[in-house]
Amino acid sequence: MEATLDEDPFVDFGEDSLFPYRAPGMRRIEGETRGELRSQVKQYVPKVPGVYGMLDPIGRLIYVGKSKCLRNRLISYFLPNNEEDKAGRIVESTSAIVWESQPSDFAAWLREQSLIRSIQPRFNVQGIPKRLKPIFVCLGRSPAEQLYTARSEDPKATAWIGPLQGASRANRAVEVLNRLFQLRDCSSSTPLGFTEQLQLFDIELRPGCIRHEIQTCLGPCIRGCSRKAYEAQVKSAKEFLAGKNDEPIAIIEKQMLRAAQNLQFEQAIVLREDLQAIEWLNRRASDITRAKNTYTFVYSVAGFDGQDVWYLIRRGQIEGAIAAPKSSAQTTQAHRLVRRWLDQDHHIGTKFTARPETLALVTSWFRNNRPELKNTLKPKYFSEVGQSKVAAE
Repeated sequence: MEATLDEDPFVDFGEDSLFPYRAPGMRRIEGETRGELRSQVKQYVPKVPGVYGMLDPIGRLIYVGKSKCLRNRLISYFLPNNEEDKAGRIVESTSAIVWESQPSDFAAWLREQSLIRSIQPRFNVQGIPKRLKPIFVCLGRSPAEQLYTARSEDPKATAWIGPLQGASRANRAVEVLNRLFQLRDCSSSTPLGFTEQLQLFDIELRPGCIRHEIQTCLGPCIRGCSRKAYEAQVKSAKEFLAGKNDEPIAIIEKQMLRAAQNLQFEQAIVLREDLQAIEWLNRRASDITRAKNTYTFVYSVAGFDGQDVWYLIRRGQIEGAIAAPKSSAQTTQAHRLVRRWLDQDHHIGTKFTARPETLALVTSWFRNNRPELKNTLKPKYFSEVGQSKVAAE
């Protein structure tokens, strides 16, 4: 989504519902040259976590980023001889820099992703190779569902995982899985049907490809299977996306071993690449399933200047954030609020909001920062604390 000349100038980043302290306010510096901007960065930008934005001469927000140390990150944009790099191109289009502090790297990361999602600055969403853009693997498109990739969540899909990084791997995994599960990969405009459906005229149908002949598709385009048989394969594919079915991995491993034993080394190499693609997708699916099943807790994150935050995470999704308690009275109040949150799985009329877009972010964060799991408080902790306080009273 490219900015247009009639786009309104940028004003501020807007409300941050996951910042439980008094809003720090957005700061701004300007400069007519690279040297002036660099000098302003060194003088005014603090060494704290946060998000930053680049504004063009018209005042439009063209890029959003984050860092554990804002000053150091912004100084890196002014390295000599970087005109051909993305950082250099961004600075050449920048006349002002804005920033907003955050209590931690985790908070800055969440804020950055939220801003990119809502604002879509030009340099964040354009000029990025397709293989690096987020992608979703979906299952849907009735009446004969298939696996396919999309650039955003498909509300019509029966199942999906994402966002994922790696479009080429995702597309290859989808191609391999459609073949293994014998699901179609043809256009949605292709007429489809099943053996139990009656035809007005006895017309011989012809497949649009050879996949039915080589037994890698059940052939709904020629009514080559029953609905029940096709839906059984769809169910297996859905279980794979849920991280509950690794049969495709075993099948490819056997095929690869057989090809190697028969000295069909080129075929074995192709199968190895197929295997790597579906193993990668299986790991991501397993990560997300693990998060949905086990990531219900309060994540305690220490912040600079004492701005510690408790993130309320249910089934891998962030549903709220509160300031971590620092006194006995605050602890009692915070524990009461957390217990209320745990009791209210559906949030109609409450201050908590399910955020499906945070599932992949939370999953990725704990996959790359597994030691951080020790800073989580399980629901049992709040029940035990509440019971012990009642007994003491």
